Formats: sequence, structure tokens, C-alpha cells
Amino acid sequence: MGFMPHGLITGASIGLGRALAFELARRGWTLTIDARHAEPLASTAWALSELTSVHALPGDVADPAHREQLVAAVVAAGRLDLLINNASDLGGSPLPALRDLEPEAYEQLLRTNVVAPQQLIRALLPAMHPQTVIINVSSDAGVEHYETWGGYGSSKAALDHQTLTWAAEEPDFRWYSLDPGDMQTAMHQAAYPGEDISDRPGPETVAPIVVALVGSRLPSGRYQAAELIAALAARAEAQ
Repeated sequence: MGFMPHGLITGASIGLGRALAFELARRGWTLTIDARHAEPLASTAWALSELTSVHALPGDVADPAHREQLVAAVVAAGRLDLLINNASDLGGSPLPALRDLEPEAYEQLLRTNVVAPQQLIRALLPAMHPQTVIINVSSDAGVEHYETWGGYGSSKAALDHQTLTWAAEEPDFRWYSLDPGDMQTAMHQAAYPGEDISDRPGPETVAPIVVALVGSRLPSGRYQAAELIAALAARAEAQ
């Protein structure tokens, strides 16, 4: 059997995380995945097992004990070639205005969207090697200012800043903050309860773009999926 790279994806039972897991599995990656809800995670893992070796761990990335389980799984796998911090907290549905955002809800947003990625990366650094890629899934709400998106958006702005600071401090690895754009996902529907979001692309259409970024060797930075197609095409022409 040839070399099979190993990736860790958080929040992989539904939406973009699930689509990324299948895209990587079809390309020969072994996987460690997690999600808060055990049943959809187990269903996803069963389907993935038809394609690759997968280790599924239910739990909340905001929980330090669960992060320790993820680190142990990566160490047992022997290497880490890709980390995708995809798990996120939205902050309520419908989204609250800042004046209505309670401290407990905001603190949970920050624990999940900012602290958890930083602490998971910190713990996984010994398992990384110079080719390791880290993708932190961000949002346009991290750079634009929309009513009721202040809590979620500010957490993603902090994640963007964190990602590029990691890049400055740990330049041996590649660091990407990725805005995947609007998609037909449960989280996006929760942000717009009762609205028809069927005009948004499915996450399975975005996943191949993200996986192309993994192998692109583009410089560390913040990228939008919608712009990556042109950037990757330009890189291919230059080579």
C-alpha cells in the first residue's frame, strides 16, 4: 500500500466538513473526524469507511478533554498532514443584535470559534511537519459588517487574525483562513430561519476548491473560495 496522508477535520458530520471528508477520502486520505452529535457522525463515518480508514470521535471542540482525544488520535495515526478547523458556533437562531447578545452566548462563540482552534493547533504542533497545511474556516462576516452578525463575525475576524499570526510565528507550515462563501448548510439556514436558501451552492461544490488549496502551495493567507479558482489557475499557468 502506498503513502496515505492523514487529515483531521472538526465538525465533519454535516455541511462543508462532511463534504470535505468525502472529497479527501476519494483522493486517498485517511481521516480523523469529529462532531458534537454522535449519530450523524457515526453515519458519516460508516459511509466514509467504504472509501478510506476513518476514526470518528464525537465531542465538542470547546471541551479540553475532547481536544485531548483528538490529539491522541492524531498521534496514534503517526502524522498530521492537514488540519481543518471547521467546527463553528453560530451564536443563536435567529442571530441576535449586539445589544441582545448575552455574555454566555458570546463566550461560547469565542470558545468554539477562536479558543478551540488555537488550543487544538497548539497541542498538535509536535505532530506537524513542514508540509502540514492548516485551514481555519472563516466567513465574509469576519470582514464585512452585517446587522445581527456582530457576535459571529467578530469571532471569525479574531480567527482570521489568529491564523495569520500563526503564519508569522510558525512559517514552516502553511496557514489558510478560508471564506467558503454562502452555502446550503444547516448553519446557513439557521442564520436565515424560514428563508429559502436553495439558490446557494451546495457544500459539495465548494469542497474540491478547498482540497485544491491544500495541494496548491499558495502562500499562507486569507482566501475566498470564489477567488481561489482564478488564483489556482494562474498558479498552474505559471508552473
